Amino acid sequence: MARNLRTAESIAAIATAPGRGGIGVVRVSGGQLAAFALALTGKQPTPRLAHFAKFLDAEGRPIDAGLMLFFPGPNSYTGEDVLELQGHGGPVVMRMLLSRCIELGARLARPGEFTERAFLNDKLDLAQAEAVADLIDADTSAAARSALRSLDGDFSRRVHDWRDKLVDLRMLVEATLDFPEEEIDFLRAARAFERLDVLGADLDALLLKAKQGSLLRSGLHVVLAGQPNVGKSSLLNRLSGEDRAIVTDVAGTTRDVLRETIQIEGIPLHIVDTAGLRDATDTVERIGIERSWKEIGRADVVLRLVDARAGIGAADHEIDARLPEGVPVIWVFNKIDLAGRSPARVDEEDGVEVFLSAATGEGIDLLRSELLRIAGWEAHGEEVFLARERHLEALREGRDRIAAALARAHEDALDLMAEELRLAQEAVNRITGEFGADDLLGVIFSRFCIGK
Repeated sequence: MARNLRTAESIAAIATAPGRGGIGVVRVSGGQLAAFALALTGKQPTPRLAHFAKFLDAEGRPIDAGLMLFFPGPNSYTGEDVLELQGHGGPVVMRMLLSRCIELGARLARPGEFTERAFLNDKLDLAQAEAVADLIDADTSAAARSALRSLDGDFSRRVHDWRDKLVDLRMLVEATLDFPEEEIDFLRAARAFERLDVLGADLDALLLKAKQGSLLRSGLHVVLAGQPNVGKSSLLNRLSGEDRAIVTDVAGTTRDVLRETIQIEGIPLHIVDTAGLRDATDTVERIGIERSWKEIGRADVVLRLVDARAGIGAADHEIDARLPEGVPVIWVFNKIDLAGRSPARVDEEDGVEVFLSAATGEGIDLLRSELLRIAGWEAHGEEVFLARERHLEALREGRDRIAAALARAHEDALDLMAEELRLAQEAVNRITGEFGADDLLGVIFSRFCIGK
C-alpha cells in the first residue's frame, strides 16, 4: 500500500548539471503523460522504446531534436508516468524545452521531488532515497560503493530483519501480559531474555557498520598544531602528496590556515595546517594564530607536532594546556632523520607518540594507521553502509531502549519492558521512514538536486 500517492499534477525539471554539454535531459513525472508526449512531439510514445523526435513549441516549430523515452507508472523511477527528453545540452535549449513542458501543464519540480515521489509511491524507502543523494555526492570510490549498497537496499534489509525479530519478541511479551499468572516463567521458557541480549548485540554490530559508513560520508577534521618550524607544512605536503604549503626555515612562514582533503582507505581526511603557536608580535601572524586555535577547537583529532631533536619543552606544555578536552591527540615527533632515530609508534599513558620524518617519508605509514585507529575504522569491506547522523541517532536510541527493556525485565516490570520494546521499534523504524514525519521528509528531500 502506497504511503501517499500524489499523481494529480505533473512536475518537470532539467535533470542534467548546469552548463553546456553534449546531451541535456528534461524529466517529467505525473499522470497521463502519453498525451503530454503526443502534444510535445506529435508522436504517440511506445513504453520503454527510445523515439527520435522533434520537440515542438505551441505553434509547431521545432525547439530541438533528440530522444524521447516514456516509462508508464507504476514501473518507473517515481511510480508515476515518467517522460525523459534527451536533447542537446545547451542551457538555452534546455530552458526552452522546460518552458514548453510547463506550458503543457507541468510545474517546476522542487529539489528532490522526483525521489520524494518515488518514496511516497513505495518505490524506495527513506534510507534508499537518501542513498540516491549520497551516491551523487560521494567524494571517494569507497563512499560511492557504500551508497550504492544502501540504494540497493542492503542497509534497509538489515534494519527490517532486526525489526522483525523485535516484533516477534514484542508479540511474546504482549501475549504474556494477558496471562499474569504465567509472566516470568513463560518468558524464561521461551528464552525471551536471551533473545533480547541477541537483539542488543545485533544492533551494536549494525551501529558499528553504520559508524564506518558515516566516516565515509563526512571524514575526519584533522588539525596540525605545534610551534613554528616543527614541520607542520612539510607533513601536510607529505600526506597530500604535493607541495600545497610553503616550506622554509623561517619561523612564522605559515600565517593562515591551509586545508587539504586526502583519503586513507577511502576515509576522507580534511587536514588543516595552522600557523605556528607562539606569542607573536606581528599583527598578521597573531590573527593567524587566533584562527589556528579556532580550528583546534573544532578538530576531530589533533596532530601535535614536536621537533624530535628538541623534544617536549616548556612552550609545548603551554600549548598542551590549552588543547580542548576530549579531543584525541597524536603526538608526532618529526625530523627523526636529523635526530638519528628510527620510525616508531609508542603507547604512553596520555596518548600515542609517532616518530617520523615528513621530509623523507619514514614513519608516515605509522601515522596513517594511527589516524584510522582514532577514526575507529575497521576493514569491513563490502558490509559498510553509508549512514547519516540521523541513522546513527536512531540506532543509538534503539540500543538504549533495548538495554532499558532488559533492565525492566530483571525487575519483573513487564508492562514497562513492553513499552521500551515499542519505543525501540519506533526509533529504528525512523531509518526507513515507516514513521517519518512530514517535516523530516521535507528537510531530507530539500537537499537533493533539482531534477532528482
